[in-house]
Amino acid sequence: MSSERSKNKGRVALGKGLEALIPGAKTTASSPPPRDYFQCPVARIQPDPNQPRQNFNKAALDELVASIKEQGIIQPLIVKTIAGDKYELIAGERRWRAAQLAGLKEVPVLIKDVTAAQAFEMALVENIQREDLNAIEEAEAIRRLLEEHRYTQAQIATRIGRDRSTVANSLRLLNLPLDVKQMVLDRKLTEGHARAVLQAGTDDHMLSLAKMIIAKGWSVRETERQARLISQGPAKATAAAVKAVQPPSPQVAALTEKLQRALGARVVIHDTKGKGRLEIHYANYEELDTVIDKILR
Repeated sequence: MSSERSKNKGRVALGKGLEALIPGAKTTASSPPPRDYFQCPVARIQPDPNQPRQNFNKAALDELVASIKEQGIIQPLIVKTIAGDKYELIAGERRWRAAQLAGLKEVPVLIKDVTAAQAFEMALVENIQREDLNAIEEAEAIRRLLEEHRYTQAQIATRIGRDRSTVANSLRLLNLPLDVKQMVLDRKLTEGHARAVLQAGTDDHMLSLAKMIIAKGWSVRETERQARLISQGPAKATAAAVKAVQPPSPQVAALTEKLQRALGARVVIHDTKGKGRLEIHYANYEELDTVIDKILR
């Protein structure tokens, strides 16, 4: 499976990408650097503390480090000038981090003169195009565009190439309890599961349902069914859906955690008296390729 397949399958093309926001900037990994870029010392670049993406997968970062050691950085980072001779990243923080780990002293950059709102928008678009953002990170970024930069939902939808209803549904994820949001950030719950959990109603019911999903390995469809039962009240809800989840044994929990660290993916072990099944979850074909490579090493 190729990463190209993951980019094309089931994905709506973005209406306004980096090329629309930053004239001359290409977004494909194979594009050569534009003529007006220059090599900047890594030490003069700092990350944007407000950038949408806050979580960086270590396994994926290690792979990028290996690629940079072999081929260098093909696509320049996009930065803006700040105090003195320093620059702040607009797009490319993962490459910047990997370049440092790879031992590079300089990286190719493009300087852009943009407002804070434009910089944040560029970072959001780049991450969405690369499918790097977690669903909660994307929802938080959209909220910030609405509240801090006074965008409308329609404007955001146009900029990131999504339907307005998709933007509204993304914002609904912010109604999840904090613990459930963290499960999504940790990739223990998928975006589809998170949307289904919202149907459970109260924070306590949503948290209990989220724990059940992780413990039982429920599909999104089963999660939706259980959420509907819970929302109709305890008389119609199954006992398992409203009660606290029985945690897995310490041995199974430890093995699950070990496998998740090794594979960089969510793992669910279903164990019943020494028999059961092992599930490995992936978000896209690129992530699946990574898991397969690690298993076959």
